[in-house]
Amino acid sequence: MSIEVSHVSYTYMPGTPLSRQALDDVSAVIPEGSVTAVAGHTGSGKSTFIQHLNGLLKPYTGKVFVDGTDLGDRSKKGKRALVQARRKVGMVFQYPEQQLFEETVAKDIAFGPRSLGLGESEIDERVKRAMDAVGLAYDEFADKPPFRLSGGQMRRVAIAGVLALEPAYLVLDEPTAGLDPRSREELLQQMMRLHRKQHTAIIFVSHHMDDILRLADTMLLFRDGKIAAKGAPREVFMQTELLKECGLRPPRIMELSSELCRAGYLSQMVYTEKELVDVLGRRLRDAR
Repeated sequence: MSIEVSHVSYTYMPGTPLSRQALDDVSAVIPEGSVTAVAGHTGSGKSTFIQHLNGLLKPYTGKVFVDGTDLGDRSKKGKRALVQARRKVGMVFQYPEQQLFEETVAKDIAFGPRSLGLGESEIDERVKRAMDAVGLAYDEFADKPPFRLSGGQMRRVAIAGVLALEPAYLVLDEPTAGLDPRSREELLQQMMRLHRKQHTAIIFVSHHMDDILRLADTMLLFRDGKIAAKGAPREVFMQTELLKECGLRPPRIMELSSELCRAGYLSQMVYTEKELVDVLGRRLRDAR
């Protein structure tokens, strides 16, 4: 199963002097259980793209399918399937903590499941599972006001509120924006633990190329409303001229690795800090 985006184009304010085409004939497949990174400069179409994945935006042309369900099907039967399909795709916007509103953490996370009409015992179980998934101990945080938490903790509460809906696909728009380095890393590690433990597909927008390199299976590089490149991150990042045209730089580890190759310290590129430490460590041992 997968999310399939097929020849999607989207125009803001069509037919007006302010008309702007944000997506231009975009196609992509996001398999279940995968980790997909979306990158590109500001205004390249990233956020518009991800808002099509659960039907928040409707294509001007083209189609979007979630596990085979056409999100554009407006027939009576199609509308029932659409509701189920959209529930499979959880969306977390930038600064989601700004959407917190309940008086306790548990109540805020429970809001989504309660809107589905679930029983209280099922709601409680979902709240506990969601809090565990983002690393918030239920006994410690459930009754706390969310607005008294740290920025990173508030971000995790907001994500837990989406996870309580138990989506198969989790879409995050700049999930670490505005967080300090420690909170950034904790959130990323929680995100990947969720992926490994529950096999949830992760789709995340990021300006951090190093995060994309170490976390993603696939990278979609946007430029001017089109996908300029897609594939394994290390393959996309090797296209240095294209990255420059897109206003991006390769990950720092790849830049360093390239310099060390030119200087003769490495015989081939490495793509992680561990690989680099291992290779340089062997060279030091061999030189003794």
